[in-house]
Amino acid sequence: MAGGRPPAPPVLGLTGGIGSGKSEALRMFAELGAATLSSDEAVHAAYARPEVVDRVRARFGDAVIGPDGAVDRALLGPRAFAEEGGLAALEAIIHPLVGAAREEWIGAQAAADPPPPLLVCEVPLLYEVGLADLFDAVLVVTASDDVRRARVEARGQDFATRAAHQFPEGEKVARADAHFVNDGDRDGLRAWVADRYAEYAGRSPHGPPVRH
Repeated sequence: MAGGRPPAPPVLGLTGGIGSGKSEALRMFAELGAATLSSDEAVHAAYARPEVVDRVRARFGDAVIGPDGAVDRALLGPRAFAEEGGLAALEAIIHPLVGAAREEWIGAQAAADPPPPLLVCEVPLLYEVGLADLFDAVLVVTASDDVRRARVEARGQDFATRAAHQFPEGEKVARADAHFVNDGDRDGLRAWVADRYAEYAGRSPHGPPVRH
């Protein structure tokens, strides 16, 4: 509408199994001009809150609190996975805060003048926690199990334990609006991201893409 505010930008959910390379895809979206929200940054901010430190300490003990008084995520992760009910307890602490931060971020981006052409939110457990309907489309970055295992173990994490708490890759791919098999072709991933950016940037939310 002439003289009016531009429409709110589409919001994409970006997900995939551990070690799939979704964070790299998120960076590529940002390079193209999309506003992006990193799940890891949102989680890091949640852990920095004093009330979260207190709740984590109460549930998991002083052993997961570092000398600086902050939550040591490298120690907390294995403990949460190993203890019965530990992961569910941790998610009950963190997920509501991350969800609220995501909602606030989307609102702030949409209210910008002008708003970005596209919003992309990285959400590792998007399907597992039932968030697909919050987004205009869901993109999945996946990779073979061998590739993902090598990436995860290279950063000192237990692939089998963490992957067991996520939906199978095939299920996520089947439910996605688009997917990319990221077995190491960075140029291919970059081209796929560019195609998705061109497809969705400028689209009216819940409507067909704008063709130029």
